[in-house]
Amino acid sequence: MTSLPDADDLRLVLAVAGAGSVGSAARRLQVSQPSASQRLARLERRVGVRLFDRDTQGARPTPAGAELARQADHILGHLDGAFEAARSAAASRWPRVGTIASLAELVLPVVDAALDGIDQVVDHGDRLIAWLDEATLDAAVVAIADQTELPRSLRTHRIGGDELVVVLPRGVRLPARGSLPFRGTQVVFASYDAGSPRIRQSLAAAGAKPRRAATIPAALATARLRGCPAVVPRSATRAPTWKVAGDRVRPLPWRYRLRLDLVLPRRPRAGLLAVAGDVRSALGLS
Repeated sequence: MTSLPDADDLRLVLAVAGAGSVGSAARRLQVSQPSASQRLARLERRVGVRLFDRDTQGARPTPAGAELARQADHILGHLDGAFEAARSAAASRWPRVGTIASLAELVLPVVDAALDGIDQVVDHGDRLIAWLDEATLDAAVVAIADQTELPRSLRTHRIGGDELVVVLPRGVRLPARGSLPFRGTQVVFASYDAGSPRIRQSLAAAGAKPRRAATIPAALATARLRGCPAVVPRSATRAPTWKVAGDRVRPLPWRYRLRLDLVLPRRPRAGLLAVAGDVRSALGLS
């Protein structure tokens, strides 16, 4: 099994990608060039792919290197803010409530209003659950609680069920009848659960050319610009900031159910459990 990179590995990848050469990156990190070159070579062996194309002109990231540099920037950004986040959590009079990016605009304003103020946190579901277990987060609204094994310190409270629907921007035709309702049609999709591979497979089986968007708002915006259908959770169509005049919402030709959960410690802060009802009502969940 490939071992995980440490922070110095990630800093090196990010420095080489930014500086364009191992030598410049080494000077930036205040290490010798031979040491940086050896560390980079060891990292490439551990990853199993070449991260940079190196020659006398410098070092250019391969697609794998560019992606690792992007991930490194994201991870190191979280590490840099970890202590400050812990200090803020200790000093705040408000509960810290988190959710994932695709749910943030739907969920966090509702919870904030229900609790008269929260510290808002947005990250991946597994990271939110880890923070709950570490007691640096008070609550999380996620869609993966039934798809992962939760730490024993946490409890899941069902908020409600959702489903995928088809959003048709102005001028986009309805899906056809029959077994290939999206034959030859580009369809942009996004969800807030871990089911993207299954959604892609179902759309392809229905004749679509599926394209996954990074977030639900991005899926809707992309569909409108390209003049094609979007497949998103029904709850997204209730968000005032995401609605556009002329959009039509239709059932997906097959059923795809989603579930939202509120994850809390065994002994949650007062008032947190009650927000499940507020979120259920605001998002129109069953």
